[in-house]
Amino acid sequence: MYAELHPDADSEFSESALFYERRTAGLGGRFIQEIELGINLVVSQPQIGGQLDDKFRCFVLDSFPFSLIYSVERDRIWIVAVSHHHRRPGYWRERLARQQPE
Repeated sequence: MYAELHPDADSEFSESALFYERRTAGLGGRFIQEIELGINLVVSQPQIGGQLDDKFRCFVLDSFPFSLIYSVERDRIWIVAVSHHHRRPGYWRERLARQQPE
């Protein structure tokens, strides 16, 4: 099993890391490490995140106010959002209609 990020989730990840790095040197790197740890955890233990609905799960990070929103598919973890906790709940659902996983 492997992880794949929706393009918008990848943008959220990159933009957030850049924000943190601009705020404090090294903080962006710590953010990247925590996201990568979270991705590795959901790949190795797909049921670790709380159930949002019949398809999506949510894994909450420890040190940053973010969650990974993902679905468990046959051979991959499809990460649809790297969601900041202050974002409107469910905002990421709109992107599913624009691009479905192959």
